[in-house]
Amino acid sequence: MVNTAASATATGTPWSRARLRDALRLYLVTDQPSLKGRRLIDVVQSAVQGGVTCVQLREKQLCSRDFYAQAVALMDLLAPLNIPLIINDRLDIALACGAHGVHLGQSDLPVAAARKLLPPGVFIGWSVETIEDVAHSATLPLDYLGVSPVFATPTKTDTVTPWGLEGLQRIRAATDLPLVAIGGIHLGNAAEVMRAGAHSLAVVSAICSADDPRAASQQFRGLIDAHE
Repeated sequence: MVNTAASATATGTPWSRARLRDALRLYLVTDQPSLKGRRLIDVVQSAVQGGVTCVQLREKQLCSRDFYAQAVALMDLLAPLNIPLIINDRLDIALACGAHGVHLGQSDLPVAAARKLLPPGVFIGWSVETIEDVAHSATLPLDYLGVSPVFATPTKTDTVTPWGLEGLQRIRAATDLPLVAIGGIHLGNAAEVMRAGAHSLAVVSAICSADDPRAASQQFRGLIDAHE
């Protein structure tokens, strides 16, 4: 399944909000411990075949050389399909591999500094953990917000109290930026997360650990498309 809406390049024009929102719909976040011994490239390929519309490469443990090698391999897979690759935290890796986006957390490089370093066609997402973060986001050169975490999850252990559905609704009322919900998202709660105001579902273990990542992605994509 090719996402023709996500065809901007890292050196091209900035992404429109509508185009980015479409590209972020089903947002796979990689997690090596969740792969059950399988190769990352194989799991990502299956997930993309099932309808994943963007991929974030998140590697907290790899050295820079290995992180870069994985990023290049994913770019080789995703670029022909017009599916954006987002790099978590590391601007140097994003620049080196030509990624389409960067996702930053509260302890990462400040958003304004990142924007100065990145080409205009590279979009920036930012994790918000408090309502003060949401208010502050209005002053920053951002393209989307990561609502993190919506629910408690073992894949994100360095965050504050989960937002829950009511918190997600508060954020939706406070900003016009696209919202990517992450943290404890699975098929049993995906629909209510969308109804609470998320534009996108960021999924980690529910796809990375699935026996059939393609089938799991198809199910998530069906829920998202039905909501639209």
